[in-house]
Amino acid sequence: MEKVESLYDSLKKEFGSPKADLSKCGKHLSDLKLQLIKLSFLKSTNKKELLLTRDVLEIGALWSVRAKDIPSFERYVAQLKTYYNDYSGTLPPSQRMYTILGLNLLSLLAQNRISEFHTELELINPEQLASNIYIQHPIKVEQCLMEGSYNKVWNSRSNVPAEEYLFFIDILMGTIRNEIASCSEKAYTNLPIADAATLLYFKSPKEVLQFASEHGWTIQNDHIVFAKDDSDNIDIPSSKMIWQSLGYARELERIGCVR
Repeated sequence: MEKVESLYDSLKKEFGSPKADLSKCGKHLSDLKLQLIKLSFLKSTNKKELLLTRDVLEIGALWSVRAKDIPSFERYVAQLKTYYNDYSGTLPPSQRMYTILGLNLLSLLAQNRISEFHTELELINPEQLASNIYIQHPIKVEQCLMEGSYNKVWNSRSNVPAEEYLFFIDILMGTIRNEIASCSEKAYTNLPIADAATLLYFKSPKEVLQFASEHGWTIQNDHIVFAKDDSDNIDIPSSKMIWQSLGYARELERIGCVR
C-alpha cells in the first residue's frame, strides 16, 4: 500500500506541474496500474482504495489526451465508467468526471462516430446536458458540424472549457480543411493564397503553403494552382458555396465577430 501511495503522490506532483513531463507521467501510470492489479484495487470495495484508483484512471485519461493517444484515452474512459456509474452511490462526485465525459464526446465527433456520440449523450444526466459547460461544448460543436457552420467550430477553440479539448478540436479542423480542400480542387483552377488562408482557417500564408505542399498543389504568382484531371470536370455547386463561406468569413472579420 505504501508503494502505491508513493507512486500516486509522484504522479500527482508531476502531472500537476506547469511543465509536466509526459514521459515520466506515463511511467508512473504504468507502474501504478501494475501495483493496483497486484493489490486487486481494481476490484476493491474499500472507499479509500476506490477513490485512489478512480483518481489514477482520471489522470491517465487526461494524460492520454495530452500525449495524443486516443486508444489509451478510450481504455481509461471505459474503466472509469464503472466508477462513475456502478459506484455513484458509494463515492463522492468526481470534479473531473464531466471534463472527461465531455472529452469523450468530442473524441467521438473527431472520429466521425456520430451514432456513438448520441448514445453517450443519452447516458448523461439530462440536467447536465443543458447546464454543464464541459458537456455543452461538444453538443454545440456537433450542432455546428450538422449545420456546416465551420467558422463556429473554429471559433470554439477560443472558449474551450479545458485545454485538453483543443486536441480534438484540431483534429476536427483538420477534417474540415481536407473537405474544403477537396471541394476547392473541383471548383477552381486557382485561388489567391490570402483567400485560401481565410477559407481554410489558417492564421498565416506560411500555414497555407505547408498545407498546399501536403496536397501537391503548386504556387504561382501568389496563387494556389490546383492539379486537374478529366474526373474533375463535373458540374458541382461547390464554387458558390465556397465563395459564400469566404465572403461570410471576411464579413465576420470586418465587423469584429471573429474572436
